[in-house]
Amino acid sequence: MSKFYKIWLIFDPRRVFVAQGVFLFLLAAMIHLVLLSTPGYNWLEEAGARALAAQGVAATE
Repeated sequence: MSKFYKIWLIFDPRRVFVAQGVFLFLLAAMIHLVLLSTPGYNWLEEAGARALAAQGVAATE
């Protein structure tokens, strides 16, 4: 356990952290796109439908 610091002698910490950040960003973007493609979790179309419904109700009154 006390020799884990030696991993940073093999790998450059800056490259590891940049690669980890890029990976996590791409993973988050992929998860969001998958959720937006499903009708149950698409929060953008629901908000648009609510806005159109509110405009329609306001326009008919």
